[in-house]
This record gives sequence, structure tokens and C-alpha cells, in this order.
Amino acid sequence: MIKLAYCDVSNLELDKAYESLPKNRKEKVNHFRFEKDKKLSAGAYLLLDKLLKEENITDPSFKTGEYGKAYLSNHENIHFNLSHSGKLVSCAISDVEVGVDIEFNDPSIDLDIAKHYFYNSEYENIMNSENPSDEFFKYWVLKESYMKYTGLGFNLDLDSFEIIINEKIRLKNDENNLKFSLFDVDEYKMAVCSKYSVNKYFRYSANELL
Repeated sequence: MIKLAYCDVSNLELDKAYESLPKNRKEKVNHFRFEKDKKLSAGAYLLLDKLLKEENITDPSFKTGEYGKAYLSNHENIHFNLSHSGKLVSCAISDVEVGVDIEFNDPSIDLDIAKHYFYNSEYENIMNSENPSDEFFKYWVLKESYMKYTGLGFNLDLDSFEIIINEKIRLKNDENNLKFSLFDVDEYKMAVCSKYSVNKYFRYSANELL
């Protein structure tokens, strides 16, 4: 199973949210200077907490892997991943490894990023598309969801693997038969990588997280 959700945290009541955070998350929130970033950090945790409680997990104990991916040390059969961008936070929980990414679909993006860091065929597909910036963010969230799935994050080079976007999205030369799911969410792109396909997601309001 995979449950995928997102939330607009721009209206999150930060004082109330702060009261609901564990000590280590409060410390992380405090490191941010701007309110926007504090809301993203707090909101990401609260969305995860909401989804875990829906699975009757009320005692999460978090640890961090070698390359920075967080996991539950006391529920080995539950995996999760978080992402945030702009004013949105997203979370996926599953009984298998999962990676999720969400990004604001910025039409002013510098497409040279793809030229220098993406696989050559991906860059060519972006530049040949009717809407290059939109195509760029499709590849971006798909690639980052895979990088986060592996647990390596940006320790895995963006041009070391190739995403194929046809009727079916896949990883070239994939021996694990991974599934990719891609969604348009408001002005954002959201992608999930796992052994399962995802065909729906849930939207929560900021108030529902408190």
C-alpha cells in the first residue's frame, strides 16, 4: 500500500503547530529564519504524523540513514518520505520503500540545469516538447523521487540514470520493475517512486493537521 497526501501550509497557525511538535522537530523549525520555511518544516512533520496516526502509529521513533533519509526504527514495516516546495508539503507512507518529490512548476526555470545535469535524451525531450518548463519539472520530480527512493538523494548523480516518459513512465534498464506515478497538483508537479503504482492522493487543510 501507499498513501500519498499533500497540504498547503501557507495558512498554518505556527504557534499551534509548534505546540504539537516533538522536541527535536521544534529545534529544527527554530533553525529557520523565515516564517515560510518554519511552516514548511512544521507542516511536513504534522502531515507525516497525521498519516501515521491513520495507520494507528502513535509512537514513532525516527532515525536517519547513512545518506540522510529518515526512517522509523520501531516500525520496520512502515516507510515514509517527505517533500516540500513553495507553499506545499507532501508525504507518502507505505509498507515498502518509497520516494516522493513535489516542486513548484516555475515557468522561468533555467533549462540549462537539464542540459548540464540531466541525461542527454531527457534534455532533448524537454527542449523538443511544446512546453519545455513543464516537461522539465516532470523529469525533475520523477528523477528526485527515484533518488529519494534509493536513500542516496543527491549522492546519486542526476545524469547517472535515465527516466523514460511514454505511455508508461519507467527507469531505463530497471531490474526492479519500479513504478512511477506523476501528478499535477495546482501549480506543482508531484511524483512517487516505489514498487507500487499510485493512482490517487489526498489533500489536507492546514487546520486538519492541528
